[in-house]
Amino acid sequence: MSWNNRITRLLAIEYPILQGGMAWVADAELAAAVSNAGGLGIIAASNMPPDLLDEQLRKVRTMTTRPFGLNIMLMSPTVDAAVDLAQRHKVPVVTTGAGSPGKVLERLKPLGTIVIPVIASVAQAKRVEKQGADAVVAEGMEAGGHIGELTTMVLVPQVVDAVEIPVIAAGGIADGRGVAAGFALGAEGVQVGTRFVCSQEATVHMNYKDAILKARDRSNVITGNRTGHPVRCLKNKLTMEFDELDKRNASVEEYEALGTGKLRSAVVDGDVEWGSVMAGQSAALVNDILPASEIIRMLFSDAAGIFSRMSQYAENREV
Repeated sequence: MSWNNRITRLLAIEYPILQGGMAWVADAELAAAVSNAGGLGIIAASNMPPDLLDEQLRKVRTMTTRPFGLNIMLMSPTVDAAVDLAQRHKVPVVTTGAGSPGKVLERLKPLGTIVIPVIASVAQAKRVEKQGADAVVAEGMEAGGHIGELTTMVLVPQVVDAVEIPVIAAGGIADGRGVAAGFALGAEGVQVGTRFVCSQEATVHMNYKDAILKARDRSNVITGNRTGHPVRCLKNKLTMEFDELDKRNASVEEYEALGTGKLRSAVVDGDVEWGSVMAGQSAALVNDILPASEIIRMLFSDAAGIFSRMSQYAENREV
């Protein structure tokens, strides 16, 4: 089955899949592995110090000759440095999140950089299209990390109907069924995060991977609703402490103090009890650790099989 469409042509990739820009997870090693496998690997700038991000952008060039991306979190205090480095390194693709991508589009689009904002509503999709976005990632609340309010099932088709630019589905996609569902909803690509955490190339602590492998259907919780920036992660002692803050109507400052540095604690140090184990609801679908290339092959092979069976079913119905 050919996956040639507007996303593969836009990004010059073989499979219409983007690897999520997960803070402390999405580094040069993972990005290069996904890009080499025919997808679009992405490095997460997040709050990374500029010298370290510069090193990562240099490193990825030594590991792949294929297109790769950089995710820029617009609410980060290092956002300006990340944009500067994207310009300096001529990063082919930039995805954005957590804010308006206006300054990214103004700075990088004239240089030929493809800019793809991650959005969580139809209004956001329309706005970034007017600003000049090349495509959008419509991310449902099933995703890990910072989330919106709508599910992937209802968000994606509404965004597809609202904009002319290509739409990439994200949130809850971890197997071929999810890929097929994204395309059935009208998307022309998918973004996958949690599944790639359990890839061989992901340089995260093994405790973090094990936590995802052990996850079940109700292992996820959402924390920080009162701050206006809800985060989906796996249940542990930290999320119980966030619950206690909810019960006593704690201040936003208390939430921020409790959460500061906790993602790094989980991803790098392996503290999956008091660290923030950000993962999507799809964690329950992840049962093994595979090379990124094998993950991509399986995702699209299984999706192609689903489409083939659907086509045969339709033909049988006509008979």
